[in-house]
Amino acid sequence: MVHTQFIWSHGGNQVFLCGDFTGWIKYQPMVPVEGSSSTFSTICDLPPGLHKYKFLVDGIWRINEQQLFAEDEYGVNNIVLVKQPEVMPQTLIIDDGVPIMDIDSLDDHNPADGASTSSSVLPHELVMPLRAEDIEATRHCLSDHLSSCTVYDLIPDSGKVFALDANVSVEEAFLVMHEENLAVAPLWDDTSRQISGMLTSTDFILILMELQRNHAMVANNVLESSSISAWKEGKLQLQKRPLIKVDPDETLNAVAVKIMHNRISSVPVLNMAQDTACPQLLHVACLGGVLKHIQRHFEHRIGYLPLLQQPIGCLPVGSWTRDIGGRELLTLLATQLVSYAFRILLDEHISSVPVVDNKGALVNIFSRSDIISFAKGNVYARIQLDHATISQALQLVDKKGHPRFGICTRSDTLYQVITLLSNPGVRRVVVVEAATQRVLGLITLRDVFTLIFRDFH
Repeated sequence: MVHTQFIWSHGGNQVFLCGDFTGWIKYQPMVPVEGSSSTFSTICDLPPGLHKYKFLVDGIWRINEQQLFAEDEYGVNNIVLVKQPEVMPQTLIIDDGVPIMDIDSLDDHNPADGASTSSSVLPHELVMPLRAEDIEATRHCLSDHLSSCTVYDLIPDSGKVFALDANVSVEEAFLVMHEENLAVAPLWDDTSRQISGMLTSTDFILILMELQRNHAMVANNVLESSSISAWKEGKLQLQKRPLIKVDPDETLNAVAVKIMHNRISSVPVLNMAQDTACPQLLHVACLGGVLKHIQRHFEHRIGYLPLLQQPIGCLPVGSWTRDIGGRELLTLLATQLVSYAFRILLDEHISSVPVVDNKGALVNIFSRSDIISFAKGNVYARIQLDHATISQALQLVDKKGHPRFGICTRSDTLYQVITLLSNPGVRRVVVVEAATQRVLGLITLRDVFTLIFRDFH
């Protein structure tokens, strides 16, 4: 078998590789290349010979026209001739006998290439130890910046913001959130003329689990006749908590603190006009928006933030597999049941779990927000959580051109991870081994803020 690198250098949010070596049925995720926002890479172990392949870019089949391609009765495909290497380079050894090997990077690759073969992997550079003063300098710089900016800096110049009437039926709310690709929505109480709460994907998980326990509810079309407020305050008997909200004049530091300390995903931004008792809903702020603000502001000032220049494999951030250490990462098999996945998400207080194959290679991500896809065609009324597999549930997920997660390697820097997390809809980044796509770790928005802001520990 020969290590063969494949490159896609024509942009996209999510890129997968598929070919005769995957049976044309398995899609191998491609990893963004360091220093480029439009180039993706992956490595496959291929036997010598001629192989056909294609790229799946944001749901559309593409070929790299700059590389060899051919047409047959099944269509046009890229082709690569894999040759057996004649010489196997030795591992470099430094004076103390420790091998210098970095499985997450490749030497001498050309981003313009579609595929190239390699049998050795060399490090980009030796990583300098991070000093305590460097960490404090980064935290101080970021904290000062967020304290000098307000929520107004997060609000786009134009766009839509949604609120649901608390008296709307569960069925209608479910459908609206699916159609508008919302993981959370503010609830409007028409009686008090106030935003009264937030409807989240976790609420829908609890509702769906309640339906599974009481099948009579499905038969009686309870979701069609019952309002959201009735479910939240009645059938689910959820503990009513005060609404966490922010004013547009509050600092971005205050927004992040409220989200982190209250363990919520987002907060409504409400402006109380002087001439009315009815607040204006301006925006729904989240950690991703704050991180995007940081990424944009420091894009050309990264030298001031030494912590963000460190490879994530050297930092105490995220969850990792047992062989690496740190907080243990949970994974799921695509054949496991949806009911089990929901229970893991709720019991472990996590938002998502990587889905892997029998060798531990990344297949997909299963997250709480995926429940919203069950609204399509009223699937939630027919699905049986104790019989449906994760693979079947993920087939319902409508990506709508939005990436659901990012992919990186241990050698990628914290800033590169932040850039991935700054994309709308991306709340977690999966760390993989480049050569095998084996899942090594998972980094979420919350993990990043816990690391770079001391007050969030």
